[in-house]
Amino acid sequence: MDPLVIFFIVALIFSIIIHEVSHGFAAAMLGDPTARLQGRLTLNPIPHIDLLGTIIVPALLILMQTPFLFGWAKPVPYNPYNLKNQKWGEAIVAAAGPGVNILIALVFGLIARFGVGVLPDNFVVLATVIVFINILLAIFNLLPFPPLDGSKLLKSLLPFRANMAFQRFEAFIVGGGVLMMILVLFLILNIIGPYIGAAMTGVFQLITGLPVGVLCDGIPWMCG
Repeated sequence: MDPLVIFFIVALIFSIIIHEVSHGFAAAMLGDPTARLQGRLTLNPIPHIDLLGTIIVPALLILMQTPFLFGWAKPVPYNPYNLKNQKWGEAIVAAAGPGVNILIALVFGLIARFGVGVLPDNFVVLATVIVFINILLAIFNLLPFPPLDGSKLLKSLLPFRANMAFQRFEAFIVGGGVLMMILVLFLILNIIGPYIGAAMTGVFQLITGLPVGVLCDGIPWMCG
């Protein structure tokens, strides 16, 4: 396998883990010690890896060269009743994951933007891969579909009756198990995939000042 593809997979796994740990840190800052007590506030990948979501699904999607990519780690647990801010606490915890992915994308995006002609070309390419992955994770997790973070953010904004209806929909989807969630997500991504791709391209170029094509030499399928 191409070394850049291996780097992509490793960077994806660690970006997913950082995303999950961020939820736990946000919950801890709001007064809930659950994640800390269960040893989940660590970047050690072992406690976070979900064999299916962290390794098998992303690897299969990469090998199949699908136009979209997603994965997940074991959710970091928290008790919403322990949160100091009962109105917005869950929304803050949910936003922490995509927020950190956006922060990582910004940091490495600036490295790529100002590193062209200064840093080794290979290092700039690696930085852009990290940017691409974290933009992807942020946008994907902000989709308002259970159990993604976007669904929790949406619930916090909905009026009471709409919130109750959405919670029933969430219970139906989650109750169907992982297979149902994956199938529905595939359907949704097939419908809105081009729009997500356009959003990712726009954000990538805005942050790095580079075309997505900078990644094509190493991972051609990323260019669609």
